[in-house]
Amino acid sequence: MAHKKIIIITAPSGAGKTSITHFLLNKYPQLAFSISAATRAPRGDERHGEAYYFITADAFQTHIKNDEFLEWEMVYEGKYYGTLKSEIERIWGNTQTPVLDIDVRGAMHIKAQNPANTLTIFIEPPSIDTLRKRLESRGTETKESIATRVNKASYELSFKNQFDEVVMNVDLQKACWETEQIIASFLGWK
Repeated sequence: MAHKKIIIITAPSGAGKTSITHFLLNKYPQLAFSISAATRAPRGDERHGEAYYFITADAFQTHIKNDEFLEWEMVYEGKYYGTLKSEIERIWGNTQTPVLDIDVRGAMHIKAQNPANTLTIFIEPPSIDTLRKRLESRGTETKESIATRVNKASYELSFKNQFDEVVMNVDLQKACWETEQIIASFLGWK
């Protein structure tokens, strides 16, 4: 068992990291999704304790003061996201390996704290234009929101070479397979 290891999958919004993460979690019960804390309101049918732990900004600040986050960021103005240390401990306690779906800076922060036992994978979109089209096709974002996410994606792409592995997501099945092989190697699976 690859105990006390962490897998981080990061990417610009719309690059496919959530689809790849779901593929891995559905296939491997020894992996567990690390639920992030967030100060934003739930979207659609999101429920507390599934996609996120939805908490108030005041509660988030208290967790920061008490050093209860492995990493945290103000990802968008006034919107905080973070990985609670207790969430990672919960997953390790179940003898599973946590899979984190977090932003670029959070990924680099965790890797710096625990370089030998953390695998960082950057999912790269084929192009910024493809990314914009994927975001538009979701139909869940405003033009302003898409512009913000595309600008952030350009910034995040500048960090891709700081990650252990980069997977180009042109074809989702191929990207899932490549990511699976990288993780299998890291965890010593046959």
